[in-house]
Amino acid sequence: MNAFRSIAVAQTCPVAGDVAANTLEHLRLARLAAGEGARVVLFPELSLTGYEMGLAREAAFTEVDPRLDPLRRAARELALTLVVGAPVQIEGRLHIGAFVLIPDGSLAVYTKQRMGAFPPEACCDGTVPPAEATVFSPGDRNPLVDLGGTIAAIAVCADVGLPVHPQQAAALGASTYLASMFVIPSELAGEAAKLSGYAARYAMLVAMANYGALTGGLAAAGRSSIWSPTGELLVQLEGQGSGIALAMETPAGFLTKALMVDAVSRHG
Repeated sequence: MNAFRSIAVAQTCPVAGDVAANTLEHLRLARLAAGEGARVVLFPELSLTGYEMGLAREAAFTEVDPRLDPLRRAARELALTLVVGAPVQIEGRLHIGAFVLIPDGSLAVYTKQRMGAFPPEACCDGTVPPAEATVFSPGDRNPLVDLGGTIAAIAVCADVGLPVHPQQAAALGASTYLASMFVIPSELAGEAAKLSGYAARYAMLVAMANYGALTGGLAAAGRSSIWSPTGELLVQLEGQGSGIALAMETPAGFLTKALMVDAVSRHG
């Protein structure tokens, strides 16, 4: 492909701890995105398991996990780079990982650098997930993604709260910033403002993939979005349900599309 970018964010409705069911939804959305011309599809934080702290250790992936095989095949067959989230065990430590599945069959792993936590008032069913630092270790793997002439960097949720994170990505030559997120409704405006600001400050195309249904005991804000390198909101999904939002770069600017697959959660 040429240097023009074609990025999709996938908003999912997870089944708690059910990797097989969540993989099927990933494949469905990946095929939809490929049919619309996407070359990269970004999924939310911990997308293959849901944001389930109590299930993370037993559901943890390895770097060569066979459960990734259907997604690796899809990446190859659809000529897509997929960025999917899962807990990952590396050298005896559990991390929040983002697997980068590349059409040539190769794989890279990003590990979340900054651990997050939700306040008690965030609960919507009587539970609040424990602080991530009680379950996961911060990581330092930070691969760049070659998009065929342009470079993308990855962030996972609380990473975007560190202004140095996108700054370093831009310094390394990234012109696209892929933020794999779990954002609750009360925090959406603040997170969107950060990401829009980073887009404008570093002249990067910024994409945010969020959940579209309850996970880990918390409501999700949805509104998965993509911002232009000037900070303009290009496209955004609805607050509930699953679907994809696409931004395709052309010589005349960006073409966009938002497609909801399920208007309400199938699993919430």
